Amino acid sequence: MDMPLKSGMKILALGGARSGKTAFAETEALRLSGNMRPVYLATGQAFDAEMEERISRHRKLRQDRFDTVEEPLDIASIIRTHGANDVILIDSIGTWITNLMLADRDRPGAFDDLIAALDDTRASVILVSDETGLGIVPENRMARDFRDDIGLLNQRVAAMADKVVLMVAGLPMMLK
Repeated sequence: MDMPLKSGMKILALGGARSGKTAFAETEALRLSGNMRPVYLATGQAFDAEMEERISRHRKLRQDRFDTVEEPLDIASIIRTHGANDVILIDSIGTWITNLMLADRDRPGAFDDLIAALDDTRASVILVSDETGLGIVPENRMARDFRDDIGLLNQRVAAMADKVVLMVAGLPMMLK
């Protein structure tokens, strides 16, 4: 179910770990960008050797298809620098929220700033986010705060999105 291409389109790709949400988002970004290179806004930070290797591998995989911007905290400012012909893929909201938590940043303020940037931009933006509401209640406060934050932010983004897809086992389930 492809939507007609338009400037300023917002797409939310949700799913669990290894559900196919990033592959779906990359395909959508390339489709929406036409002959232009989409921007891949990567939020990951390397806190250990395994994550350094993962980030390096991901950079190599997308270097021929995307212009990569790495920003772990202020993703709203990156969105604001792009115009109507740009396509931005943000991977991922869950990692971004974790970064905000670890940096002891004002999460509600950052969430409001993201929503305002999404509302104001004429760029097309595809957001990759984790669906964490299908599991049990986490045992520690940080994990519960994360689950609550991502669930509420996903709701806000989904409400303004043109398209929302839930990825399950590599299959897209169109929600909106």
